[in-house]
Amino acid sequence: MRPDHEGWMGRALEVARTSGDDVPVGAVVVDADGRLLATAANAREAAGDPTAHAEILALREAARHHGDGWRLGGCTLVVTLEPCTMCAGAAVLARVDTIVFGAWEPRTGAVGSLWDVVRDRRLNHRPEVVAGVREAECAALMLDFWPGRDRREGVP
Repeated sequence: MRPDHEGWMGRALEVARTSGDDVPVGAVVVDADGRLLATAANAREAAGDPTAHAEILALREAARHHGDGWRLGGCTLVVTLEPCTMCAGAAVLARVDTIVFGAWEPRTGAVGSLWDVVRDRRLNHRPEVVAGVREAECAALMLDFWPGRDRREGVP
């Protein structure tokens, strides 16, 4: 049975809209049985933490609930924006089975745009990638956020 990527992306979009002054990115982690393990929005500004990306926060929370410690085998990471190098690397290290993302990020994306961390043959784990799920909605969320902001920093 095919997972409900569009439905989970809808949940990630809802979560992204809660990110306040931060870049509106939302992530969810779902286990192999389709159970929601974690949700998170970007929280770098609120937490004062450069690693508080939605994906990292969701992976951390999912690892607390998943039965195999830090390994998230069988799980799917669904995120509204193509993961950066840090987040793509974390997903590989967490052993997620699938990464699903909405909008491409040509400036920092590491799942096919600027880099392709997750398909590097030198790594011992390579998740499946499903790109462009509800892409127009995810991209619109980003485009609405950026007017009047410095794109390099993500702040007004």
